[in-house]
Amino acid sequence: MSTVPHELDIINPATEEVVATVPTTGPAEVDAAVRRAAAAQRKWAALAPGDRARILRRFADVVDAHLRPLAELELLEAGHTLANAEWEAGNVRDLLHYAAGGVERLNGTQIPVADGLNITFQEPLGVVAVIAPWNFPMPIAAWGTAPALAAGNAVLLKPAETTPLTALRLARYALDAGLPEDLFQVLPGEGPVTGAALVDHPGVAKVVFTGSTATGRRIAACCAAQTKRLTLELGGKSPNIVFADADLETAAAAAPGSFLDNTGQDCCARSRILVQRSVHDRFMELLEPAVRSFTVGDPADPATRMGPLISAAQRERVRSYVPEDAPAAIRGEVPAGKGFWYPATVLEGRPEDRTAVEEIFGPVAVVLPFDDEADAIRLANATEYGLSGSLWTRDVGRALRVSRAVAAGNLSVNSHSSVRYWTPFGGFKQSGIGRELGPDALTAFTETKNVFISTTKEQ
Repeated sequence: MSTVPHELDIINPATEEVVATVPTTGPAEVDAAVRRAAAAQRKWAALAPGDRARILRRFADVVDAHLRPLAELELLEAGHTLANAEWEAGNVRDLLHYAAGGVERLNGTQIPVADGLNITFQEPLGVVAVIAPWNFPMPIAAWGTAPALAAGNAVLLKPAETTPLTALRLARYALDAGLPEDLFQVLPGEGPVTGAALVDHPGVAKVVFTGSTATGRRIAACCAAQTKRLTLELGGKSPNIVFADADLETAAAAAPGSFLDNTGQDCCARSRILVQRSVHDRFMELLEPAVRSFTVGDPADPATRMGPLISAAQRERVRSYVPEDAPAAIRGEVPAGKGFWYPATVLEGRPEDRTAVEEIFGPVAVVLPFDDEADAIRLANATEYGLSGSLWTRDVGRALRVSRAVAAGNLSVNSHSSVRYWTPFGGFKQSGIGRELGPDALTAFTETKNVFISTTKEQ
């Protein structure tokens, strides 16, 4: 791939029309951006915590005043429904406010020692690179950016090649809110060029990456060579476990949203539906109308619940797993004409099937029957991933036992909710390293410094 800066065409997934062109960032420009960010970071870290907090709150307020324009940009570049895009913009606002609240509470500790005083400080890392994905461009960019800024760091954000527009707009809003120039920079470009330059740069102290497990492994290897700090949020193949004692009507009604939201382009998608064998047939009877009622169409239409896939390449990836003429237990409808559409699809499968093991990243789920609690746990853990999952049961004891036994970082009981900005988020196994969000988010962007002060009198 060429290292010479050029332009990216940004394509509307629903119409296949080019809606913008964006210049890319080459290695030389990355180097210059790192140097400017380092200078800005030193001044930012020297500000009083209350001043940093006030500026971040103003940033949140500017975002709040522009929720609709941000959502409309997300619709254009990512094909998200307007309702989803508005929620995503609101999540950026909320996370900025939450991170701002932690600035003045990023405290060290005093540890009792003999003959002196021992204190710790949480020092900012310096320059942080945030490499964001295309499936949730705004919120996931904010997951790394907001706490990093709050902890006193500078941020270089590389958005995905297909979805840089909202990131560029957020950078403009940051300046409008009073963030120092060069503290938060957006560097569009391809991963193998711009992303690689950021990961390799010795002036970048930490990399935050969300994306595929394969790419995450390569980034981890590069960071290891420099002993560089790293947070990875990677792939998933999450289970949705339905026990016979569950409220089947509620579980079936909720299931489509768990794997069709964002057209299945979600690392947390519950794309493996594990159903206790004794209620399998009844669950499938309830699931079919729920899937078919999931309206697919124009993302700008308030009635639409599922839009297109992000690109032609992503549609071909999904088709490589499930050709549109393949047998399916349930298959929805898609609009005719242009757009990267793929129908909601439910397969009856076996645990060893490729569709039951690999992350498809599209609107496809596989139903797998199980016999008892031990069988459900075995199937739930029969994957290299461990990001999220759900279980449906009226038995509180079972809910606790299964939650402890399933190897995943984020589980929901009688719900499909995975992400709250005030609770930790991250995966087990090949789903990542580290945690984002929650009360400890800021400390992930600091180093602990220990200082001992002797109080012994000189003799």
